[in-house]
Amino acid sequence: MNSGMIPEETIRAVLQAIDIVDVVGRTVSLSKSGRTSYKGLCPFHSEKTPSFHVNQEKQVYKCFGCGAGGDAIRFVMEVEGLSFPESVAFLAEEAGIPVQWDNKASEDTPEQREMRMWLEAYELTAKFYEAVLNGTEQGKPAKQYLVERGFTDKMIRTFRIGFAPAFWDKLSQVLESKGYNLSSLEQGGLVRHGNNGYLDLFRERIIFPIHNHQGRIIAFAGRVLHSDQQPKYLNTPETKLFHKSKVLYNLHQARPYIRKKNQIVLFEGYADVIKAWEAGVDNGVAAMGTSLTSEHASMMKRYAAEVILCYDGDEAGQKAAYKNLQVLEQSGLHVKVAMLPPRMDPDEYIMKHGNRTFMTEIIGSPLTSTQFKLQWFKRKYNLNQPDSKLAYIRSSLHIISQLQAPSERELYLKELSRDCDIEIATLKQEMHEMRQENQKKQRIGDNIQKPWNNVMNDRKSTPAALKPAYYHAERNLLYLMMHSRELTLEVQEQLGDQLNVEVHAALAAYLYAYFAQNSEADVSRFVSTLQEDELVRTASTILMMEPGPEYSPEIITEYIRTIQIVPKQKWLEQKKQEMLQAEKIGDVAKAIQLGSEIITLERQLKDHNKDRQ
Repeated sequence: MNSGMIPEETIRAVLQAIDIVDVVGRTVSLSKSGRTSYKGLCPFHSEKTPSFHVNQEKQVYKCFGCGAGGDAIRFVMEVEGLSFPESVAFLAEEAGIPVQWDNKASEDTPEQREMRMWLEAYELTAKFYEAVLNGTEQGKPAKQYLVERGFTDKMIRTFRIGFAPAFWDKLSQVLESKGYNLSSLEQGGLVRHGNNGYLDLFRERIIFPIHNHQGRIIAFAGRVLHSDQQPKYLNTPETKLFHKSKVLYNLHQARPYIRKKNQIVLFEGYADVIKAWEAGVDNGVAAMGTSLTSEHASMMKRYAAEVILCYDGDEAGQKAAYKNLQVLEQSGLHVKVAMLPPRMDPDEYIMKHGNRTFMTEIIGSPLTSTQFKLQWFKRKYNLNQPDSKLAYIRSSLHIISQLQAPSERELYLKELSRDCDIEIATLKQEMHEMRQENQKKQRIGDNIQKPWNNVMNDRKSTPAALKPAYYHAERNLLYLMMHSRELTLEVQEQLGDQLNVEVHAALAAYLYAYFAQNSEADVSRFVSTLQEDELVRTASTILMMEPGPEYSPEIITEYIRTIQIVPKQKWLEQKKQEMLQAEKIGDVAKAIQLGSEIITLERQLKDHNKDRQ
C-alpha cells in the first residue's frame, strides 16, 4: 500500500458514498435504537450490556463505556489496524471510488522511510528463501523433509515457505548488492554484526514468513531440519514492526473466513495452521508461541465472537490450552477446545487420520469451556485419594457455580455426581453456599475491574462529578458550531481560542481551520480531519449529545458570556489570595493596591451578570 496522501475530494467522496451503519455492522451486531441511532456491544472492550452507539444521521460512533469514537474511517483504522490513508483506500475500494495518491516521499519522516525500506527488504528476503528451497541444491534436503511431512507444492507456495542455506552471509551479500543499509537491517532483525562484518540471522532452517494482518511480511520464523539443532524455532527479534504479543500467524489469509464464520481456530504452531488449512480449516491462526496475551485476545475479539483452541494433546499443550482459555474468556470471547489424542499434534493427526476425520472428529466436535475445565481437574487430581477427590469436587463446583444458566449447572452437577458417587443434593447445597459467598464478595457485572465501564454493568455506578456551567456552555456551543459555518465564524471573532477547557479550545481551532476551507457543514468529514484520539473521542461525545435549545442569537450570547466570565472569576480569586498573603506579611501598600483591583473586578462581574439578566 502506498503511503502517500489522498486528496481531500477523494476523502469527501468516500464519506458520502458509504454508510457508517454498514461499515460498523460488519463487525458489530447492531440493533435500532431510535430514529437514526443503533447500538451494540463495543468491539474495543469487553462488555455484556451495549454501550456502543452509532448515529446514522451524523455518521459517527461513540462507546460510552471505553470512550472510543469517530467516523467510518476511524472505525476501520481501529478495527483493521490501518493508517488513515489505508483506511480511506479500503473504503474507497468497497465503494468503487478510484484513489489518486499524491506521492510525496520527501514528506515522510526518516522513521517512515526506514520502515518502508525494511518492508521491501523483508519481501526480497522471502523471495530469496523461496528460491533457495525450490531451485537450489542447498534447498533439496529441506524440500524433501517438507514433502515427507505432507507439505504439498501448493501449501509451500500459499504460505511462501523457504529455506535459509547453511552459509554465513549469503543473504547479507544479496541485500547489500541491492543497496540496502545492513546497519539498519540489523535493527530490522534480518542480519547481525559479527567480528568479520554482517552475518545472516537464519542459517540452515526452514523459513516461515510472518505477515501482519494486511499481508505484509514483517518477520520470519526458522525451524531446524535436524532435532539436534537448538533452538528448534528461531524468530526475528522484536522490532518497530514486529511485536510477538500483537501478531497472529496467518491472520492476513484467514481474516475473511473468520468474519464469515464469526469464529477463529487457534493453533500452537505454523505447521499446524498450514496442514489444517489444507484440511479445510480456513479460519486458523497461531500465536508466536503458546503464551497468549490480552492484546492477542483483543485482536481476535475484533474479528470473531468464538475461538476454538486446538493445541497438542500432550500435557504441555493441554496446560497451555487451560491457561489461554482463561485469557480469552476474560476478553469476552466464547471459547471451546478441540481435543486431540494424547501425544498427538494437529499435524500428526491429519497425517494419520486424514482431512475429513480431522474436520469432523476434532474441529467439528469441540468441548465446551466448562467440559474442558472439568476434564482438566479430573486429570490433575487423584480420585482414589479422599483429600485429592475432595479438592477435585470443590474445584469443579467452583467452575460450575459461575455458570449463569440453571440448566447448565444442573447438567454438570449430574455428571459430577456420577463421577464421584455423591448425591446431587449435597453438591447443590455446597454450590449454593459458594454462589452466596461469591455474591457477597463481588456483585456480578461486566468489567468490574474497569470503573470506566460501570455505566453498563450490574453495579451501582459512581455518579460523575458535576461539571461547571462553562463546561456545558462550551460543549453546547461546539455542538452548534459543528453544524454551522456562520456560527463558527462568529465565535471565532468573539472568543477565538479563549475556551476554558483545553480540548474544547483545540476543537474550536480545528473548526476554524475546517470552515476556512469548506463552506458547508459536514460533521463526519470534520471528525476525519482530527489528528488526536482525545479530540476524536470528545467530538464524537459532543455529537452524540441530545440537541439542546434551538439556535438563537440570545442562546449563543448566553453561552459566550458564560465562557468569558470564567477567566475574570479565576483572576478575582487569585487577587484575593494575593491580598491575604500581603496582609500576612504586613505589606500594607500592596494589600491596598490589590483591594482596589478586587473592587474593580467585582464591579465588572456584577455588571456582566446584570447584562445576562
